[in-house]
Amino acid sequence: MTDVVLKKVTLSNGESIAYREREGGHKVVVLVHGNMTSSVHWDIVIENISQDYKVYAVDLRGYGESSYQHPISSIKDFSDDLKLFTDELDLKDFALVGWSLGGMVCQQFCADYPAYCNRLVLLASGSSRGYAFYPVGEDGLPDINNRLKTLEEVRDDDKTKIIQTAYDTLNYAFLKQIWDMTIYVKNQPDPFRYQKYLEDMTTQRNLAECYRALNIFNISDVHNGLVAGENKVKDIRIPVMILWGEHDMVVTKQMTDELIEDFGERAVYKELKGCGHSPHIDDLEQLLHTMEDFLMGEGNES
Repeated sequence: MTDVVLKKVTLSNGESIAYREREGGHKVVVLVHGNMTSSVHWDIVIENISQDYKVYAVDLRGYGESSYQHPISSIKDFSDDLKLFTDELDLKDFALVGWSLGGMVCQQFCADYPAYCNRLVLLASGSSRGYAFYPVGEDGLPDINNRLKTLEEVRDDDKTKIIQTAYDTLNYAFLKQIWDMTIYVKNQPDPFRYQKYLEDMTTQRNLAECYRALNIFNISDVHNGLVAGENKVKDIRIPVMILWGEHDMVVTKQMTDELIEDFGERAVYKELKGCGHSPHIDDLEQLLHTMEDFLMGEGNES
């Protein structure tokens, strides 16, 4: 197996971005993680994706080994970091794979910087219309009539406080319980990897800011109930693959249908059978086969 090396690069904005690099062929793939994770959670993909690819997996600002000198206020802060990162490493003509929150980061990146990426894989990605943050109502269900707006509201919400407290107290047992209930509902990582993932979760320093950034994200051409769309999906002209696990409890089918509607004929959609929000743990072989088939196409195909 090709060695995976952890490296760091300082961006022109002063942030230090950590990333994992695996040597491979001339095709370059950049992996962008989701919320509550980092490049650590891509390990099984990095280890098993075809040797035809050279792979980079970044830690977004405030996650993993990356710095968090300047608080983020939007998904665009992450995508602008990604642009500076690829500039520092002189990466061009690469494929992007974004998981969950990372899918939204990659959408913003491809809309703003169209000359960089040749193909985009949105894996269990949040919608182009955002990921709404609702408080929990008295019935224990999300109160969809009371969408939170400000960072202060999000920070003071019970959901944020509960997860933040688990981070602050290194309550791995509680975090494992949450992930077993919502993400690893079919398969679990082996115990060594799982413990590594749990420890990595607690390195996140931007939980409330990320919840709000997800909530106000909207690059579609419609109003999402909180903010007007920026109408930037149309600027993503490269081939796009939308992947969604049929048992995903984090990203709903409605969010995925919004992606499908907004991208239209420019995107192909594949439902991953037997998978939840973490297809690389649920069915790595199915995920890699589907991704690699798509990535092997010519970058300028539509």
